[in-house]
Amino acid sequence: MIPYPAIDPVAIRIGPVAIRWYGIMYLLGFLSAWAMVSREIRMTIHSQEARKREEQLLDILLAYLILGLILGGRLGYCLFYNPSYYMAHPMEILATWHGGMSFHGGAIGAAMAGAFFCKRHGESFLKWADRFVLPAPIGLFFGRIGNFINGELYGRPTDVPWAMIFPQGGPIPRHPSQIYEAVLEGPILFLILYIIKRQQPPTGVLFGQFFLAYGALRFFVEFFRQPDPQLGFIAFGWLTMGQLLSVGIMCGGMIILSIIGSGSRRNITRQSLGE
Repeated sequence: MIPYPAIDPVAIRIGPVAIRWYGIMYLLGFLSAWAMVSREIRMTIHSQEARKREEQLLDILLAYLILGLILGGRLGYCLFYNPSYYMAHPMEILATWHGGMSFHGGAIGAAMAGAFFCKRHGESFLKWADRFVLPAPIGLFFGRIGNFINGELYGRPTDVPWAMIFPQGGPIPRHPSQIYEAVLEGPILFLILYIIKRQQPPTGVLFGQFFLAYGALRFFVEFFRQPDPQLGFIAFGWLTMGQLLSVGIMCGGMIILSIIGSGSRRNITRQSLGE
């Protein structure tokens, strides 16, 4: 067994203001996304005027995505994981410092915010979605490290040599599932998307593949993560809410890929007929 490295969740305290590691991890994720997308714009757009416009759009879009991610993540958690409690205590929805964010809700919120932005500015949603899903695993990695520092979202009981006893999980050794998720949803997912991107797929394919790959990896790692106590297993004696939502994410990815594939086939057919 490995001792759990008890790290103070508060990184910096200035008088009554406490800056938590979890918030810093979110900030690092957002900064990484901005840096990577900004670099891609500089590398792929050679017109100075067009590049300047894209960079301005990036700054605005990032603000939309941050708002959509935070609102969607919080509302998704309240709706998916504990709706009865938050219906009875609606003011607690605003108490984000008590914990409770859902990636699936955050993804939906960010996608809706991005779609609204693109419609408002006459931009291609799939183009910008492809740009942002590649750095997304970096943000997911930082987020899971934040979960580990908080000692939350720990794993199921186990006797593996690397098990840990988490302060909030009782005296039972458990899987450090936050680390599993950090690795799978971080570098592994990034590598998958990077390989796909190198093949220069049609616009939107990377976006669809992100949902498909994330859903599959999350579905797998949920077998090691302790289900939320207020829900437990929701079906079959093993299915968790995270797995159910991941199936929905995978279905969304397959639908996106199917639509893009159909559009590509129609374009090829029209070109063949034109020739």
